[in-house]
Amino acid sequence: RMETNCNPMELPNNTGFEEDSDYGDFEGTDVKDMRLEAEAVVNDVLFAVSNMFVSKALPCAEDVAYINVETRERNRYCLELTEAGLRVVAYDFDQTDDRLQTPYHETVYSLLDSLSPAYREVFGNALLQRLEALKRETQS
Repeated sequence: RMETNCNPMELPNNTGFEEDSDYGDFEGTDVKDMRLEAEAVVNDVLFAVSNMFVSKALPCAEDVAYINVETRERNRYCLELTEAGLRVVAYDFDQTDDRLQTPYHETVYSLLDSLSPAYREVFGNALLQRLEALKRETQS
């Protein structure tokens, strides 16, 4: 289990909606906890990059988390994860640069695919191996 620097007790309780209010059934009020989402993203693709972890230096909240990634080409990025998707916010760990206007990617796969040819190769090979294993299973 990975640790983050966010203590759930520090998050504000005054979200404007009470748990038992009439808004409980309102679509879109079930906000994802982005820290958990970020940890899932990291666990999904860690095998295909040199290093990847949820930032402990940058603040995380229910609607945003930051992920540091180092590609196999040794390029470092800080990624912002929000409901809009993932995007590069700096070219080093634990940084954000407001001047960067990078596009959002719906998935971490799409983002890494655009940043790292080595990621693309490792991910593609892993996919092929899984397909071959499935093929062998169905033939036996």
